[in-house]
This record gives sequence, C-alpha cells and structure tokens, in this order.
Amino acid sequence: MRSAPHVTARPESPSLIDRFGRVATDLRVSLTDKCNLRCTYCMPAEGLDWLRGPELLSDEELVRVIGIAVTRLGVTDVRFTGGEPLLRRGLEDVLAATTALEPRPRTSMTTNGISLATRAAGLKAAGLDRVNVSLDTLDRERFRELTRRDRLPDVLAGLAAAREAGLEPVKINSVLMRGVNDDEAVALVEFAVEHGYQLRFIEQMPLDPQHGWDRSEMVTAQEILDALGTRFALAPVLARGAAPAERWVVDGGPSVVGVIAAVTRPFCAACDRTRLTADGQVRNCLFSGAETDLRALLRSGASDEEVAERWRGNAWAKAEGHGIDGDGFAQPDRPMSAIGG
Repeated sequence: MRSAPHVTARPESPSLIDRFGRVATDLRVSLTDKCNLRCTYCMPAEGLDWLRGPELLSDEELVRVIGIAVTRLGVTDVRFTGGEPLLRRGLEDVLAATTALEPRPRTSMTTNGISLATRAAGLKAAGLDRVNVSLDTLDRERFRELTRRDRLPDVLAGLAAAREAGLEPVKINSVLMRGVNDDEAVALVEFAVEHGYQLRFIEQMPLDPQHGWDRSEMVTAQEILDALGTRFALAPVLARGAAPAERWVVDGGPSVVGVIAAVTRPFCAACDRTRLTADGQVRNCLFSGAETDLRALLRSGASDEEVAERWRGNAWAKAEGHGIDGDGFAQPDRPMSAIGG
C-alpha cells in the first residue's frame, strides 16, 4: 500500500492527518515507564531511571488528554501500555472515564500479565474490551532467564483469567530471539491454538536502552513463517487495513496467527497510530526523534482546542516512514518502556 502524495498545506480538518494522507485514529497511552520484569532485550537488570511522580500526567490530566483525542481529534481506539500498565494506580478509574466518553472508544491494554489474574474481572467491569499479553517462552527456566523473574505461572494464570473475564480476543505478543527462544515458534502457536488465544510474533526492534540491537541477529518474519510451515498449513488473511500484523489462518481455522514485521516488511504507509508517553509527550511514530509537550500546555492553562491544535501539528509533521533501512536512521533516545508499546 502506498501513501498519498506529499502535500504542503494542511487541509481544514479536525482529525490527526499527516502530509501523506494518513489519519491517526489509534491512540497508544503509556501509563508508566516502570515495569516489574527486567527482560534482557528491554532493560538492564537494575532497571532504568524511572520518571518521578510530578513528571507523570495525573489521572485527571490523562483523562482530559484522552477526551481531547476522542472528542476533538477523531480517535476511535485507545490502548493502554507501559512499562507495565497494571502498575499504574487509578487504572480502573482512568478506564471507566475513557469508556464513558461519547463516542465511546474501543479499549485495549498491553501487559506482561503478572498481576492480570487478580485484575481481569475488575478491568472488564471498568470498560476494558480486550488485552494483549507479552509472553516469549513457555519454558519456566527460560522465562526466568529472559525476564530475570520466576513468574511464568502468574502470566499463564493471567491469560486464563482474561479469557474467563471476556477480555477477548486474548492476544499473545511474542518476540523471538536468535539462539534464545527461536526454537519455540511452533510450541507457542500450539499453545495459543489449544487455549483459544491469538498469537502475534513481533520482530525485535531497535528500542533497547543499551542500543545493542543488531539486525543480523534478529529473527525475521520469513524465518518465523518458514518454521511454522514445517508444522502448520497457513492461509493468508488478505484483509489487513491499518493493522500492524499480517495474519494467517492456521490449519483451516478458526485459529489465526499474526506476524508484525516492522523491520523487514514495514507498514508505515498504512499507519494510523499516535502515542502519548506517561509524562505527556506526543509522538507521531514509535521511532520518532521528536516529541510535542502536551504536559506543559495542560499545566499552563491551555484550552482543549489549543491542546488539540498542537497535537494536529505533531501529526502533520509525521515522516513518511521510520527509516530503519536508511543511512540516517538513529535509534530513539527513549527505550520502548518509556515510549509505550
């Protein structure tokens, strides 16, 4: 899919349109940069320098910004991320306020699942529609080595609780790493099919704080599909839209597996996402080097329309693509845990 031709004058539109004709309707809201795992590809064992309390948007500020996005900018989908979003106090209150908006946005959350077993029913009651759970291995010892925490049973219990609470479809996000867990592609799909979950493999992206990402060591989408092809019959799902995952029906269905190939098969031309960090910065791309400070606007007494207009300007400046393959690509200063997934 090709983006629309570059244009120089922004049209009179209340939406988050960019110079290539894309319109952002999917808002990713990071609730915190903190996490209770220490995944080796995400952060060092000692963690990171977390944002301090005053730097974070308050619950009231969060709800206000989400409201501006939904009622003034045309956002239809809100996904809560982190860090680990279940560490955010007041999460259920923010959810309830979000789903009380008119028009009501669809809501989802990406979580590591550790405390999901005790929270799933309450999250559903607060208005959460569905959930994505990060899970890279089914082997308990390997999970401990990857995350530096022995919590695999908690994640599995969280998945089951999410399904029981009706947070469906329950999706699993898995990152395969060469020489670490790339032998588990088939096992992860078998597990998802058995339990009625939807699996999404994600190519490892250059978003680690150590800046140690090496493309040559990344397990590619094609390698994943080749491995799955040794066990399953995969039929492509042609309808994709702006979804980041290419999908395949497994063994005739109903199970579906997806691959998010942001590096080797970029989908920038159809991107419909805008991002809000936990400290109130708007980003128009996961890999952007620039941010727009909404927190300062909120705290200076700006009106909702002034905030909206600044956000529109951020969207208009969006680049045509993330440029990972370009000579001038620079990894963002912020790691994934600080940007939000």
